Amino acid sequence: MADLIKHEKRGAIALLTLNRPEKLNALNYATNDRLLELLDVIEIDASIAAIVLTGTGDRAFSAGGDIHEFTESVKAGVDIAVRDFCKRGQTMTARLESFPKPIIAAVNGIAFGGGCEITEAVHLAVASENTLFAKPEINIGIPPTFGGTQRLPRLAGRKRALELLLTGDTFAPQRAYELGLVNKVVPHDELLPAAFELAERITRHSPLAAARIITAVTRGLNTTIDEGLLIEREQFARMAATNDVHEGLSAWIARRTPRYTGA
Repeated sequence: MADLIKHEKRGAIALLTLNRPEKLNALNYATNDRLLELLDVIEIDASIAAIVLTGTGDRAFSAGGDIHEFTESVKAGVDIAVRDFCKRGQTMTARLESFPKPIIAAVNGIAFGGGCEITEAVHLAVASENTLFAKPEINIGIPPTFGGTQRLPRLAGRKRALELLLTGDTFAPQRAYELGLVNKVVPHDELLPAAFELAERITRHSPLAAARIITAVTRGLNTTIDEGLLIEREQFARMAATNDVHEGLSAWIARRTPRYTGA
């Protein structure tokens, strides 16, 4: 199970690599579970400030859910399929979306179904020019099950999302950029350097402030503006008593580089 996702640390950044290249990095149940385990470990590791998530090889980021495994769950009954496939996938993407440290997807190849839904859920994404996206679930007679019916319309708008969801058509990385699904499209051999450069631009700042921003945005998107502003105030209040705030203010006044401790 440990081999399903490769895990390495580069300075303050963790690199997680989906590692089922023979299956185009399809998300079987064990891969989902392993990703959640690694996120639990990284969350409490103070030496890690951000995550880059990618796939093994040049062909695929992730082809989506493991259809053979999912088929067996469907055969076992609706309740089992919902529990083992749908709920597990939604738990995984919700964890990525709300994770308190920035997660950047380095989308290195096809990102279909669940692979596209991971891209939707993470905080930021950089795509290779070789990437191909799709929401193909309708081709096997189901709606997206890892949050795609909810996150894509929030990113792209209702009509543009429905076109992709109802046709199952593939779309190019430039289209994904136009829809707000990725932040940048780069040549394939520049993908990981670009993702790490983005992570490093973030990790120079207070990790506590980054966590508060992620929480405010993630929770606020699903509320009214008034409720969102209350969440924003709450997140500010959590930061106001920290050492990082005092260090940031002191450094700004003294015109020096702040030295954040995450406390």
